[in-house]
Parts: sequence; C-alpha cells; structure tokens
Amino acid sequence: MWNGVFPAVTSKFTQDDRLDHAEMERCFALQIEAGCDGIIVAGSLGEGPMLSHDEKIEVLKTAQKVAAGRPVLLTVNEAATRDGAALAARAAKAGADGLMVVPSPIYHTNPEETVATLKAVAAAGGLPVMIYSNRIAYRVDVTVEVMEELAADPLFVAIKESSDDIRRSTDIINRFGDRFDLFTGVDNLAFEALSVGAIGWVAGLVTAFPKETVAIYQLMKQGRRDEALKIYRWFRPLLDLDVSTYLVQNIKLAEVFAIGTNDRVRMPRQPLSGERRAAVEKIVKDALAIRPELPKLQVAKAA
Repeated sequence: MWNGVFPAVTSKFTQDDRLDHAEMERCFALQIEAGCDGIIVAGSLGEGPMLSHDEKIEVLKTAQKVAAGRPVLLTVNEAATRDGAALAARAAKAGADGLMVVPSPIYHTNPEETVATLKAVAAAGGLPVMIYSNRIAYRVDVTVEVMEELAADPLFVAIKESSDDIRRSTDIINRFGDRFDLFTGVDNLAFEALSVGAIGWVAGLVTAFPKETVAIYQLMKQGRRDEALKIYRWFRPLLDLDVSTYLVQNIKLAEVFAIGTNDRVRMPRQPLSGERRAAVEKIVKDALAIRPELPKLQVAKAA
C-alpha cells in the first residue's frame, strides 16, 4: 500500500510561537517536488507532543494542500489511549490518508497494553495504520510477537522499524513476508535496511536534503547499489544528526543552511547554541561544500 520516502516533516513557527502555515507549505512542497512519496506530520521531528490537537489537524490540512495526491499521515503519540483515539477520529474526519501510531510515550506499556492501545486507536480512526516501533526513544518495544497479534487486523498495514537493530527488519520479513509495508525509521541505518528488504524510509534529514534522500531510495530500488552507497557515505555525518536527543534542533538547523528556513522550536526546546550549535553548523557546512552531483533518475510524478 505504501512505499518510498515519507518525510517526517518539521512544524514551522512564527516569532510569537504560532504555526507558520505559509512556511510549512513552502517547505512541504520542496519534499513533493523532489519526488517524495508521502508526508507524515506531527511526529517526533514535527514536535507533535508540543502541539494541541487543533494544531495537529491544522498541520495535516497544510500538508494536504501540497501533497499532490500523495498520502498524508498524521502521527498519534498521545499519553492516554482515549486521547489518541479521539485524535484518530478527528484525523479521519479531516481526510487523513492514514495514521502513524506510537504507543504511549509517557507510560511504558507492556505487550498486552501495547496491543490494546494500538487496536483502540486504529478502530477509532478506521484508517490504515503505520505502527511506530521505537524502543529507544519511547521505551516500548513493538516486537515481532506483538506484531503477530496485530497482523489479523487489516487496518495495520505498515511498520516504521526504529528498534536500532538491523536484524529486526529481516525478522519481520521472515515472519510476515509482505503482510506489512516495512519502512526504516532510522536515518543512519536506511541504506542497510533498504539492502535487506525495507520498501520505505520515514526520513528526517530529508526535510533539509530531499533530493539526496530520494536519490538513495530510487537508486536502491533500481539496483544501482554502488551509486546509492556513494551518496549515503557522503550523507552519513548528516544522517547521524537524526539519532540524538536534539534531533529536532539539529535538523531544523540543517534546514536553515540547506533550504533557507528558520530553526524556531517550541519550548521547552530551544534552538542550539554555543559549542553544540557550532558543531552542527560545521557538519552541515562541510557536507554542503562537497555536495555530490546526483545521477539522473526516473522519479514518478505526483498524481
């Protein structure tokens, strides 16, 4: 059902901490123009936990304006299951194409609770669901055994695999075949995951470097592994910025230099400063100084 590059887009704010829809529209459009295959809003990178439900629906609608027929998914990452279910229902009413669902980021559910929560949210929305498995950030492991309990429900169509164990991708394929659309959710494991059978990439640095991200995916899809690996090796220092407590600030700062936007964040986050900011700036500027020329690709046009 889903495949390709799905940016987990950043949310943009004005100087007085309101949503900047005009800037989001511009930045989201860059993703579609580069050949991305979908958009995911209000995730970790989109500062979803800092947004109200009304704001999340507004960001969804902004993405829908520029998606050009590509699927737009809303992230559900609420602490309480009933709040997640309510948001899922609102997303369906607003025309979302699907949901990316995170088990409670506050209370660390056991397997039985994880299954019950995911099923409740999916049922409330009635939309296709990408299960977000991230035991590192959220301390809830959506294991292969948990996926087994969800596999009979047709609403669960995809997995965002972010366990940080590349072996998990093969475990999922060995257990389920093509039952789930398997996406990698760790930027600096993307090449490895695509090599072992992932068919999609929920990407972070793509928001600053959409063409390079799409090129890696398309080259891998076309069997042009060596060309993809060359770009990936250049990209790695940047992709490492996604695997950090400061991923939002890191990636927004990369966007400043790569696509000419701002790095405003919502408190309690604050933009990078001091030595940390200088270190990230150096990584981005060094990469931009040797940015590779991309090979010609046949990228499907938006519907």
